[in-house]
Amino acid sequence: MTSVPPGHPAHVHSEEVRGHLGAFTMRVLRGFRANQGLLLAGAVAYYTLLSIVPLLILLLIALSHWVDEAQLMMTLSHYVGIIVPGQTDAIMDELTTFLKYRGVIGWVLIVTLIFFSSLAFTVLENAMSVIFHHRVAIRRRHFMVSALIPYCFIMFLGVGLLLVTVVAGALQTIGAESIVAFGHTWSLRGASGLLLYLIGVGGEVLVLTSIYLIMPVGRLSWRTALLGGATATLLWEISRHVLVWYFSTLSQVKIVYGSLTTAIIALGSLEVAAMVLLFGAQVIAEYERVRRGRKATPPVALHTT
Repeated sequence: MTSVPPGHPAHVHSEEVRGHLGAFTMRVLRGFRANQGLLLAGAVAYYTLLSIVPLLILLLIALSHWVDEAQLMMTLSHYVGIIVPGQTDAIMDELTTFLKYRGVIGWVLIVTLIFFSSLAFTVLENAMSVIFHHRVAIRRRHFMVSALIPYCFIMFLGVGLLLVTVVAGALQTIGAESIVAFGHTWSLRGASGLLLYLIGVGGEVLVLTSIYLIMPVGRLSWRTALLGGATATLLWEISRHVLVWYFSTLSQVKIVYGSLTTAIIALGSLEVAAMVLLFGAQVIAEYERVRRGRKATPPVALHTT
């Protein structure tokens, strides 16, 4: 990646954003509200809830041919906890039950899983087209490209999960070791746990950045996509820790919804995640408008009534 020299328009606008961070944040919030960000996040969260279990089943079926199933389930459990805080056990129990009967899976069910696993990506692309309306107005993506993007992402996630599983296994092995120095024994368990967490955060940044690179119409630089990916990752790390604390201490969801608790908590967590994802996209969209000049027009509010 080439560096931007001082005096270059992109460098000037970057300095402008950093110098007026409060005003830029308010601009992003107004744009997010004008684009009905909450409504879009609800749609993305609903279809993600429909897609997440079929997607995980497909990844497990495919990767279990190359990776030990127990190790794969352990790694997947860690990242399910990142996506849906507090509901890891319930989701993993469903996956374990399904895997027990994978021998009877037919082609019809496989096709059904592939279809439902791609729904979230399709709806996300449509939500992105609202936020990046200034790009869609100029050019549109070919139908076949939009149809193939979800399945390319599924393959990308599968490869990423395979690599992370291998690395996580190595880190767990390291965590069982210890170092003897100066008469003291130092366990590597804490170091391996920290590295695993940092890998998870790095994976979040990479996945989000790739989404911002591919989903919007037109070409986007790595630098700009990374801005949105880093912003969304920071907001999600804060949000998910707050969600875990809330559901474990203050929430009365189980009393109100009973057997529907898992679905309600999962949907709520996914909606927060979708809001963070779309907010990162709004950051990128507003940054692009700033780079076009001070007189760039803000998004026109969408009205549902």
